[in-house]
Order: sequence, then C-alpha cells, then structure tokens
Amino acid sequence: MAGRRLFQALYSPHRRRWRLLQRPWHISPHPVPWRALASCPYRAVIFDMGGVLLPSPLRLATDWELRLGVPPGTIRQAFISGGGNRPWMRYMRGELRPAEFLQEFGQQCSRIANSSVPVESFFSEFTSSQNAVQLPVMTEAIKCIRAEGLKTAVLSNNFYLPSGESFLPLDRKQFDVIIESCREGVCKPDPRIYKVCLERLGVQARESIFLDDLGQNLKAAAQLGMKTLKVEDTNTAIEELETHLGFPLRSSIPYTSSVRPTMEIPKEPLQDYLESILGTHAKDSLVLRQFSHGQSNPTYYIKYGDHRFVLRKKPPGKLLPSAHAVEREFRVLKAMAQASVPVPEVLALCEDPSIIGTPFYLMEHCAGRIFKDPSLPGLEARQRMEIYTAMNRVLCKIHSVDIQVAGLEDYGKHGNYIQRQVQTWSKQYRAAETHSIPAMERLIEWLPSHMPASERLSVVHGDFRLDNLIFHPEKPEVVAVLDWELSTLGNPLSDVAYNCVAYYLPSHFSILKGLRDYDVHQLGIPSAEAYVQLYCDQMGIPPVENWNFYVAFSFFRIAAILQGVYKRSLTGQASSATAESSGKQAEFMADLAWDFATKEGFRVFKELPSSVPSARPFSTWADPRQLPRRHYSRVASTPSSQLIVSLDGLPSRVQQLHHKLKQFLDAHIYPAEQLLRNYQVSPERWTPHPLLEELKEKAKAEGLWNLFLPLESDPEMKYGAGLSNMEYAHLCELMGTSLYAPEVFNCSAPDTGNMEVLLRYGTEEQKAHWLKPLLDGKIRSCFAMTEPQVASSDATNIEASIVEERDAYVLNGRKWWISGALDPRCQLCVFMGKTDPTAPRHKQQSMLLVSMDTPGITVIRPLTVFGLEDAPAGHGEITFENVRIPKENLLLGPGRGFEIAQGRLGPGRIHHCMRLIGFAERALALMKERVSFRVAFGKPLAEQGTIRAGVAESRIEIEQARLLVLKAAHLMDTVGNKAFGAAGLSNDQPLALSFAWARALRLADGPDEVHREAIAKMELKR
Repeated sequence: MAGRRLFQALYSPHRRRWRLLQRPWHISPHPVPWRALASCPYRAVIFDMGGVLLPSPLRLATDWELRLGVPPGTIRQAFISGGGNRPWMRYMRGELRPAEFLQEFGQQCSRIANSSVPVESFFSEFTSSQNAVQLPVMTEAIKCIRAEGLKTAVLSNNFYLPSGESFLPLDRKQFDVIIESCREGVCKPDPRIYKVCLERLGVQARESIFLDDLGQNLKAAAQLGMKTLKVEDTNTAIEELETHLGFPLRSSIPYTSSVRPTMEIPKEPLQDYLESILGTHAKDSLVLRQFSHGQSNPTYYIKYGDHRFVLRKKPPGKLLPSAHAVEREFRVLKAMAQASVPVPEVLALCEDPSIIGTPFYLMEHCAGRIFKDPSLPGLEARQRMEIYTAMNRVLCKIHSVDIQVAGLEDYGKHGNYIQRQVQTWSKQYRAAETHSIPAMERLIEWLPSHMPASERLSVVHGDFRLDNLIFHPEKPEVVAVLDWELSTLGNPLSDVAYNCVAYYLPSHFSILKGLRDYDVHQLGIPSAEAYVQLYCDQMGIPPVENWNFYVAFSFFRIAAILQGVYKRSLTGQASSATAESSGKQAEFMADLAWDFATKEGFRVFKELPSSVPSARPFSTWADPRQLPRRHYSRVASTPSSQLIVSLDGLPSRVQQLHHKLKQFLDAHIYPAEQLLRNYQVSPERWTPHPLLEELKEKAKAEGLWNLFLPLESDPEMKYGAGLSNMEYAHLCELMGTSLYAPEVFNCSAPDTGNMEVLLRYGTEEQKAHWLKPLLDGKIRSCFAMTEPQVASSDATNIEASIVEERDAYVLNGRKWWISGALDPRCQLCVFMGKTDPTAPRHKQQSMLLVSMDTPGITVIRPLTVFGLEDAPAGHGEITFENVRIPKENLLLGPGRGFEIAQGRLGPGRIHHCMRLIGFAERALALMKERVSFRVAFGKPLAEQGTIRAGVAESRIEIEQARLLVLKAAHLMDTVGNKAFGAAGLSNDQPLALSFAWARALRLADGPDEVHREAIAKMELKR
C-alpha cells in the first residue's frame, strides 16, 4: 500500500497539533459534509449491482448457455417475460423461497427451450465467488466519489440465498445506503423503491445520478427527476460520469480529494518555487490535491513531472498564539533523521508567505503500509504482534535520542512538562470554548492537583500512534514516523499513554477506530498493560504506577484540541472535512478522560495511609453572602384531605417548585457529581468543595431553599416554603436522585432535624443564635445521641451525663456515628444525655445546644461506612470531657430530651424514605439503560427472563414504597401517628384475615410471574 501519511491529517489549536484521524472512504458511514467542487450539482451517486458494479448476469447467462447447449436467450427471456408475477420478479420481491423459485423458474425456462434446463447450475455459477466480484474500475470510482464528499448507494433488484442472506458480494462499507428489492418487497422500475433510496440518502431526485444497465429502470428514475446513465461499457460509463461530476474517477491518490475552496493555494507561484529548488522544468502541469483528513495544518499531495511531494502549510486566517508552527516540524524532522529515527526526508522550508500565502515545507512522499485500523485486519496473529513490537521499539528509539547531540536542547522547556501542558491546553480550551463541557471543567480542576512527582526529559512526539507510521511493504519495520507538529521536550510517558488511547476506544468510534470491544489476546495484539510493560523493559524503567493519570491527560488534551477544531470549523478555518463533528467528539473524549481520572483518584485513595485526625478548632469554613429573605406571593395551602400520588394533583405552586428543582438538578448538580465524588476521596476531602457553596447561592437566588420545614411547624411561612409533609415528600424524592442535592438546597440531615428542633422547642434567643445561621446556610450542625457502649436506638439507654453546677451544665460522655461532626462548618452540636438517672425512664434525658469550639470536645476519628468516610461531613467519634455549657442552652427543660427526640424523628424519617425512593428510581433507570445494550448468550440482557423479572420487581417495589411513604406523610398532615402494632397479627383485629385473603388473591388472579412480565415490558418501553 503506497502512502505518505501526512495525508491523514492534522489538527490542533496549540502551537503544535494532534492529527485527528477520520476514517477512510471505505469505512465512513457519514460522508464528509463539504463539497470539493462548488460547480457539482449532485450529492449522491446510486449504482445498480448486476451489470454495473458486478458483471452483467445476462452476459454470464450467454456464456453458460453456450457451454451447456441451452438455446441462446433462454435465461434472458425468462427474466423479462411473464409480467409482474413471473417467477423472477416474485423472487426479487422476496415472495418465493430459493427452492420454490428454482422449481418455477426451471419450469419456465424448460417451456421456453422446449427441453429441460438445469437452472440450478446457472445460479450456482452466477452467485459463485469467482464471478461475483466487484469491477475494479467501479471500486476506484467509488473511492473518488466519496473522497469528494458525495454519498453513494446501491439500488438493486436482489434476492435471498438458501442461507437466508441476500446476494450482496460487495463491501458494504463503500455505501451510505443499500436498497434491496427482496427486503423492501418492491422492485425496479416501481417508483416507490427509488423514493425509498432517495429518502434514506437524504437527497432530492435532482441531486442524484443513477447508473443501471436496463432502460426500463432508467426511464422510471428519469421520470422522478434523477439524472440517469446507462451502463453498456464500464469504461465509457465512467468517462460520462466524470463529465457530469466534474472530477476524475480514475488513478486516485489515496485519502486525497480536490482542494477545498477555502484551502486553495496558487499553483503558478508554487510551480515557480518548485522549479527553483529542483532546477528543472516539467512538461506536465502541476497536479495538486488535498489530503482529506487534515484537521490542523492543511496537507497537499503534489505531482510535478516525475516528482512526488507532500506539502504542509499553516492554515489561512487569524491563528491562536504560536499555533501551527511548521518551522518547528521541519527542524525536528531534520534532527530525527540525523539521529537515525525513521522519518520522511524533508526537502525545503519556505518561510516567505508571499509564495502561497503562508509558510510551508516540502518532504518526500514515502511508500509503504499504513495501518489505519489498530486491530490489523488481514494479518495473522504473529504479524500483529510484530507490528506492535516494531511500533513500541521505534517509540523507545525516539525517547532515547540524545537531545544535546541532536541539537534540540532548546526545542522545549525543561521540567514540569505535564503541568505546563495542562495549563496550556486549559487555556487553549478556554480560548476555543463555545459551550460548557462539565467533564472538562472537572478535569481542569483535578489535573493540577494530581501531577506526577517526577518526570524524565526526552523528545516527545506528541501524536505517536499506529496510523502515524509507515511500515515497510513486506517487513514488520517502521520506515517513517509522521506528524511531528506537537513534538517538543517533555515527559515521554505522555507519548506512551497517547500511543495507547486506541485500547480504550470502541471499534466503531467515528474518529479513531479502537480496540475496546476486541479480544486482543485472540488477535495476537499485546494488551495495554503488556504494551506498557514492554516499553518499560526496553527503556529500563520501573512500571508506571500512575498510568491512569497519563491516560486521563491524553484524553483531556484530545478533547481540548477537538474543541479548537470545532470552533475553527465555525469560522471556516479548520482544514478537515469533518471538523464540524468534533464538537460532540470533544465531549466524548472529556468523559473518557474523567473516567480515568476517577480510576486514578480511587488508586490514590486506596494507597492513602489511615490516620487519626487531630482535634481541630470548630469554626466556619466560610461566611456565604447573606441574601434577603424570600417573599412568597401566595399563602400556604392547608393540608389536603386527599392523598396526592402524582405531580398533577399537587397545588400549582408546588408543581412550579418541582419544575424549578428538576431544572436546577439537570443544569448544576448532575454534571458536578463526578467532580464532587472524586473530591471526597482526595487529600483535600475534609475541606468543603467551593462548588457546593456556589450552588447554594444559586439555589437561594432561585427560591429553592429551606423547603423542608413543615407547614405545621411554620404556619406563617416565616422560615420555609410552607409545604405540607406530603407536598415536600414529592420534592424530596427528586432531591434523592443525587446524594449532593439536599445540602445544596439546605435540606440535608442532620441540619434539617436540628432546625426543626430549634423551631419547635427553642427559645427566641436560641433561635436567634443558632436557627437563623442554620437557615441561612452559614453554619452546619450535628446531633450527638448514639453511644458505643449501649443500643442507642432506644433513647432511654443513653448514658452520657449532664450534671448541673451553679450556672452551667457539665457534659461527660462518648458519642459516635455523629454525622456532620467533622465538617469545619459544623458549629452546633445538639447533645443528648442524662440529667436525672433516678427520674422515670422517659424523663431522665435532656438536650442541650453545644458550641463545637467549647473546650473539652475532641473528635477522635472519622468512622467509615462500607469503607467510605463521607467527607467532609463524616461520621465522627467524639469525647466530651467536662464540657461546660451555659444553662440557657438547655432545650425545652430538664427531662424533656426523650420527648424532643420523638418529635424530631417523624418528618426526618419521611425525608429519608422519599430520598431513597428517588435514588431507587435513578438506579432503576441506570439498570434499564445498561441491560438494553449489554449482550449475553446472544441477546440483550433486557430480553433475559431473570433480568426482566428483576426490572418488574424493582418497579413494583418502588411504587409500593412510594405509595406507602406518601400515605404516611399524608397521615402525619391529617391524623397524626397511629398503628396497631403486634395486635394487627392477632385475631383481636380483622387485619390478619385480610392479609391471608390478599395473598390468596395474588394466586387466584394469575401467577405473579405473568404480571411481572407485563410490567417489565411496559417499564423497558418507558
């Protein structure tokens, strides 16, 4: 395969560039959106198969009849005679099975020939691999058509083979659309099949050219407005098609097309320049074509006489600072050649912009193999391993170049390469930003805090990957490394990581084919781990521990580059034909980068030593700006006497709050979840993330603040939104879809319970001191009841002591699982202990308001939940040693602690339950998404019986739980708390009999499994 691979393209908003590979003509499902020749009025070329792309079946029939002694014209006559219901047409429409067709067609041929005709023999030859081969001239023409940005299609009267597959001996990847009569149930010349083809191509009839060898088919197409071309002689047809299209369809240069209008360069000055450096004048005129996949520096193929060159230049227009430095690329290529690194020979550098408008350089056009698909189709497993080994070896050779000997000591800065790269690409991304990409925002913050501790220094290629290499035509040997625009001095591991990005991309990825869904072991390709280890062994360095960081950085850089390409496409500066699609690809790459950042974060977290945090002063982390109190235009609604189970039944004011809440979650919270999640396992995790405070201010401004306070506790809506328990339950379910949402809206435990306690039982002085800053979100709080020595679910078991001494109470005790205690914003602790052990059991306890900076309070450690610390709030173990608290901090009065604890539980439990239902809904949505595309045992998981049963069971349980909790909230609003307890299971009440009949009905009314199957089908369609 001849190739020079500066043709594949280049791109980058940086002073150097990463070449974004677009798939070649034969694998692109979406042709490039530009049109190379503005004068060409067509957007699609449609081909018949037999007689156009393949040899004519009628000509094959003539030869077959001659050899077997069948009367000439028998097959042709059978093809065309008998009307629309003749066997051939019915077979083409898919109405006859192969055996049925051969029987009827054989009878028809025998009648025509007046003798038995072995039609099975004819169709065996007709469909054989020897005869069913696409004509090379048509293959070449299709390459050229697609290179120029036109769509291609097959429109064929076709049939099914005995195997059940249609007869289509073509490479499907050549075509955007394939229309077969046997699949559509309609044949040419029926106008309907032409319309189907045009519709799927997305073109008008006048924008297409149709090639066929039968006049009746062409006539029908012409009547619809299509340009038609009858194919009798293939070469003649190609010449006529060239005339219509206006560009050549033969002798194509791989991966090139006509120069795009915005990328034209003047030929005469270029030819004069070539003559001056070559010292000769060629008889033939200069041939200039553009490599169609360049994303940064436009790259051209030049044929001048017997010479073949590649020209690379800066793009036109205003460029970003230091971008597209072709001069640097020329310099490093010369230095690498002197260091025996295989590179193309550079011939000349022209820095005079007056020649073609920008500086450029020329290099030789190399010959060899270029592997665009990393799975290396067509090679044996042994050969694939040799190719990857050769690639690894040449990368090591680049990284082993002595920069002093090569004269490249000043080719880049020394040290802190990754840090500078992150800063540079962050700036470039900001300069090219057209819309917010959440993953990029998270990466810009995450990468600087996870830099490698040390870095080696070497020449780095910056764009090293398989399809940037030209291999020897026969040997597994690299003869040229291309695309050096991003090269500099830096950390060589960045090259290694970038070289491995294909391992993490899917094989169908639209920019660069990957290996993620291949079994590389079976292919003979080393795994990513083995490939990196091979590099380390050859370089004599230890294994790379922070590999995920380098991969995250690689994808981050690619995302920034793609964003630059996308912005330039909006102004016409991007040199790639497919630059406009890079906007979505930038988001995809950013998400991949964040996936690896997450993996690296967990690796670091696992390696962190466990330590006991020292006692720290409990002061606020920051004082948020105080916003004016919200005013409500509507008075609070009284609790409804009806249970409301859907949003439509809620008052309009509550519906509006729900809508605003959902918009806020979609816009601000869901996109930030991964950032906050990773922050929770970072070394800075015990300091609240500033983003949360920003989101709180936004929530305040939108009136989404303190929604939890029940109407019964705040009837004048002095502090909250005036919602009933049932109304808030609907909002709480929505907040439960994200673990971080409740805090953003100041609706998170334990603050909500503590605020209710203060509102219900606090004095005006206590409210002014503690409630107001809690409601404003200035401080946070904790609730200290649970103790390690006793079963604290029974509040009467509490042993911590509260002893009265003159004007104060003295607290002593050990508490644990104190949620929120480690948060530096936590200033208040609601403490429960015993004031009178001799009093009646439920009158022994009291509650006090304790300032967390009071002497004698020590946070011993954070407790983990399934290994998670839940930073920054945490769940602390705390000791209280002779902590003196003013008497005015006592809540409600001595011995009232149990009463307060019971009052605190009710609404809080409802909040927790509805949040869990919201989380369950999100988990079910994730499950449905995953089982819809995961395949096991030959079909999607969503079609597996056990999975469908699980989906149905989940939907049933979620709905049951929702109705139960909503009803509980409704009863709290209307009748209070009542229950039968164990009496409900006895014969003293009718409940037990009802339970038994309910179970019986579940059997009598049909098996549960049948109902679940129906529910699963409905759920998976939602």
